[in-house]
Amino acid sequence: MEGLAMLRQLIGQLQELLELYGSNPPHPHPPQPLHFLQPLHPLPLSELHSQQHHRLCLLDVNDGSTDDYYSFMMTAGKSESLKMLEPYKLPLDLFEAVIARIPIATFFRFRSVCQKWNSLLNSQSFSQHCAQVPQGNPWFYTITHENVNSGAMYDPSSKKWHHPTISSLPNKIIILPVASAGGLVCFLDIGHRNFYICNPLTQSFKELPARSVKVWSRVAVGMTLNGNSTTGGYKILWVGCNGEFEVYDSVKNSWIHPGNMPSYIKLPLSLNFRSQAVSIDGTLYFMRSDPEGIVSYDMVTGVWKQYIIPAPLHLTDYTLAEYGGQIMLVGLLTKNAATCVCIWELQKMMLLWKEVDRMPNIWCLEFYGKHVRMTCLGNKGLLMLSLRSRQMNRLVTYNVSSREWLKVPGCVVPRGRKRQWIACGTAFHPCLTATA
Repeated sequence: MEGLAMLRQLIGQLQELLELYGSNPPHPHPPQPLHFLQPLHPLPLSELHSQQHHRLCLLDVNDGSTDDYYSFMMTAGKSESLKMLEPYKLPLDLFEAVIARIPIATFFRFRSVCQKWNSLLNSQSFSQHCAQVPQGNPWFYTITHENVNSGAMYDPSSKKWHHPTISSLPNKIIILPVASAGGLVCFLDIGHRNFYICNPLTQSFKELPARSVKVWSRVAVGMTLNGNSTTGGYKILWVGCNGEFEVYDSVKNSWIHPGNMPSYIKLPLSLNFRSQAVSIDGTLYFMRSDPEGIVSYDMVTGVWKQYIIPAPLHLTDYTLAEYGGQIMLVGLLTKNAATCVCIWELQKMMLLWKEVDRMPNIWCLEFYGKHVRMTCLGNKGLLMLSLRSRQMNRLVTYNVSSREWLKVPGCVVPRGRKRQWIACGTAFHPCLTATA
């Protein structure tokens, strides 16, 4: 019934757009055999295609007996609860504008029965429509600790897990998601040698060229867009504890070594690798210790900065987060036998952390007396936290805007029974048209 509700919403949006274009939607009819909607406007014969393909199948939402809309789509030729709508009889920009606004999961279900929808993935105009749609909640691409070579994606809107297979990724070494931007996820192998870029939704994939600086120790990674989407290109920065760093430019398809880190930044960096970088207006922020604080790199100007910011007392497993251009901090506050997840906001003028929220007390009671570890799997407005101990394995999300805490259903791999422990992950905004 959830899918049918989504489809009802889609048809409602379609009707609103039809009214906006000055045409009234067709009046509802009682359920009849398959038929075609008449053109909204006469089209030249040269613009008409064969009536044997490019059909969009829609359910008759007035038929309350329809329980599984997807199964009806797959049997369109046999069902009397279906209507056929010819997309070429709608203005193309109207058709693409509607499709750009449907839920991602719904798009992928329907593209399996409609060739027209598949072709949209390579359409520049459709990409522009997608860029105009306000971003919703991010998804989370995660790696489970028993299946390190296969990912699990969580859609918080539908509260469902998806299990994609990225066939282009090497399967003989462990590949970890380390950053994301514009619907693309950046992967790094566990030996810190090779980078890969992929759209987990469409399987668009690229292996980056070899780095000019050979660093075998652990590195921190950040990723930014050159514009509002991947069409303008993207950049990736890696930085090591000794101050080595390089920037990859997708437009030039090469790594650039801009120079050495300025002398006023204390080395070694003692980077907090548990904390992913956050990106705000083209600047990447990394958490460091000794001294405690943040280092930032402007991907446009190439300028490094350092901010000395003491961490709150009794804090462990902390990581940076970001919401609306504001730097946040999330971590475990432990005192005596009590442990709780707390959220702080950076006061830019005073360079101090101000507590703004914490997990409900009734949830924190579950941690009492336990040695709890926390991993932040996504830090972009909607946080996903993995909390675990010997007796406990929990996934929760925290919405920075609404200050809402929600429990996440357990991740069970296909044909599996045991709930998986999430080892690492990153948040990404799903985008149908992002290309590596």
